[in-house]
Amino acid sequence: MPRLLSILFKAAISALLLYLSLRRVDLDSIGKRLGSLDLRWMVFILFLLCIQMTLNALRWREIVAICGNSLSSVTALRYSFIGQFFSQVLPSTVGGDAVRIWLLARGGAGWPVAIYSVLIDRVVGVSVLSALVVACLPWTFNLVHDPSARAALVLIGFGALSAALVFLALGLQHLQVMERWWLTRHLAAASRLAWRLCRSAAGARVAALSFGIHLLTVTTGWGAAMAAHAAVDFVHVLFLILPVILIATIPVSIAGWGVRESAMILAFSYAGLAESDGLIVSILFGTVSLAVGAIGGIVWVASGYRWRSVKAIKAETLAHDPLA
Repeated sequence: MPRLLSILFKAAISALLLYLSLRRVDLDSIGKRLGSLDLRWMVFILFLLCIQMTLNALRWREIVAICGNSLSSVTALRYSFIGQFFSQVLPSTVGGDAVRIWLLARGGAGWPVAIYSVLIDRVVGVSVLSALVVACLPWTFNLVHDPSARAALVLIGFGALSAALVFLALGLQHLQVMERWWLTRHLAAASRLAWRLCRSAAGARVAALSFGIHLLTVTTGWGAAMAAHAAVDFVHVLFLILPVILIATIPVSIAGWGVRESAMILAFSYAGLAESDGLIVSILFGTVSLAVGAIGGIVWVASGYRWRSVKAIKAETLAHDPLA
């Protein structure tokens, strides 16, 4: 029941924010523009997101190796596409990360490697994204002049970056107090592995892959703007979409829907751009992400898994203690 309530809550947040976003624009105009999309750009951004998935898989493979196991590039890519399917397409209690954990653990890596590698992968992604948001603030401020919006950007960027640094700090020393509680015990164990990653040659590769992933995110947003003939250039997208994507990682909606659209509209508005352009860019970004998720669904079925495996994923992933 609590998980059902969580789904309903996220669905309600997505529906409410989408409704409020759509109220701010001329729906007839949006409909006409969506009907006159440049399909060549749509194919291009679909290709970009598939490349991004490949970089995601390669980054995860490096992290799995640091955690003490090996994962082939092809297997990492297959698991990543399947995870994307569950994250984007199915509004279930089984998220893409849980699916990746289950697949990796059942594939022979074991539960500790599976759980910690996915956790570190998430932390690395948010860390690099928040660092880019903070580094870009001087240029973002050239576009956004509203004091409240600037304060929000600083809070979002430094807040996420600080959370990542706190996670890393947990593994600096083997503090006895960290062993008292289940959550802190596991976070400390994952943090020590993250420090091992930072000190290894793989750390530079993971950082480079993360930078490439976020650059592809920006390019995808720019491609969406071009597909809709929006009056937006690459510089606008570069400095506006990164904080929007960071905000959309907050798990309060279904696959970021609603949160992403509201944040994109506000970002475009504060930068003096058309709110309708922001909404269209966000909708196209989300739609192509759904298409990539659909590819993951095909991979899931082609891999021979049964739909009843979903219950096994939920039961085994949530019940297992990685330190046991």
